[in-house]
Amino acid sequence: MDIEETDVVVIGMGPGGEDAAGRLAEAGLHVTGVEARLVGGECPYWGCVPSKMMIRAANLLAEARRIPGIAGTSTVAPDWGPVARRIRQEATDSWDDRVAVDRFAGKGGHFTRGRGRITGRGEVTVDTAEGQQVFRARRGILVSTGTEPAVPPVPGLAGTPYWTNREAIEAEQVPRSLIVLGGGAVGAELAQVFARFGARVAVVEALPRLLPLEEPEAGDLLAEVFAREGIAVRTCSRAGQVSHDGHQFTVTLSGGEVMKAQRLLVATGRRADLTSLGIGAYGLDETAGAITTDERLRAADGLWAVGDITGKGAFTHVSMYQAAIAARDILGTDGPPASYRAVPRVTFTDPEIGSVGLTEAGAREHGLAVRTGTTQLASSARGWIHKAGNEGFIKVIEDSRHGVLVGATSAGPVGGEVLGALAVAVHGQVPIAGLRTMIYAYPTFHRAIEAALADLTQH
Repeated sequence: MDIEETDVVVIGMGPGGEDAAGRLAEAGLHVTGVEARLVGGECPYWGCVPSKMMIRAANLLAEARRIPGIAGTSTVAPDWGPVARRIRQEATDSWDDRVAVDRFAGKGGHFTRGRGRITGRGEVTVDTAEGQQVFRARRGILVSTGTEPAVPPVPGLAGTPYWTNREAIEAEQVPRSLIVLGGGAVGAELAQVFARFGARVAVVEALPRLLPLEEPEAGDLLAEVFAREGIAVRTCSRAGQVSHDGHQFTVTLSGGEVMKAQRLLVATGRRADLTSLGIGAYGLDETAGAITTDERLRAADGLWAVGDITGKGAFTHVSMYQAAIAARDILGTDGPPASYRAVPRVTFTDPEIGSVGLTEAGAREHGLAVRTGTTQLASSARGWIHKAGNEGFIKVIEDSRHGVLVGATSAGPVGGEVLGALAVAVHGQVPIAGLRTMIYAYPTFHRAIEAALADLTQH
């Protein structure tokens, strides 16, 4: 079998892989990008971009329904057609990645469609439609194969036409009813979208709260909003049995309750499949949940990893951040090492839940001396906002030994945007004393940061 020489093989051309491959190619290296699905990965085709189109449309419906009593009258008639068309025409090109492939080629990259596997140090074998192709990488291999939806082993679930986020994004019609397994970010976002477009929605979460990775206050707030919007929430519940009769799903919960719906969305997290990647050739554990890397994203000599498979957060912005660091290391150029002290994350529900750094529980688990400060947006606004649609809070977590913020949550109408100021504070380790002397514009949502900081003095 012929072996093709190259400088770097990038297995997995999601956001991080594509970015790193492009940087290396532009620097003059011979780069071979390998992808079995779509160049660009989950984000532009089934994640960030199309889901935010859905959320934007659903939020417009909600905002229009708030007009009565504030600015006049309104009549709202949801129509999923424009949403589905925009996702196909504007976001995904009907799930065609030719533009992305051409973009990579335009930077000097060489693309191979197929599933790549490491078959030796510096060697990658790709199963293509034409057969196997072997590449020998002179400088090394970068892996960025992402994750897949994790489907729990619920009796009866396998073989049914359940949805993951991918089928939900591709939906051309809103189901009459929907059960969502999983109350994390993806489950919560999609539950609210379909409910606002007319579906009868129920969310089932095994843990005590929605958004279990966030502050408890965030999950409690979202549960209140969901209740008002008619979304049923079952926490501390699991699916014990699933069946499908050709027309609808029947889900029996662990406590015995039986729920029925036209569609079932499984949003119970994601997982990396390292067993098929071949990292054992580098002495790495193929049964691990993630690939451990150093501060330069090195997993082993001649092997780098970026993105979801590193376990540092399944976010596009993390993979892009890591891609720049890995590319520099491969090229032998200087730059700051990876730091995950201030990783931001946003759940794009209404209200938005933006978080950065450690939660209160996480800070205590790290053995920090913790003080917290919290304020409600309504109390900080002093009446200038209307309560409907403007619920929210800001919570700050202080390492009191060092007088700096180590985490924060911004929940509210523009929680993700307000988070920017808090992310700067956590990333820059800005002293609390300095944050308290800032001038915060009035009337803004971010002014509530000042009130949250003031609340620190009372703990």
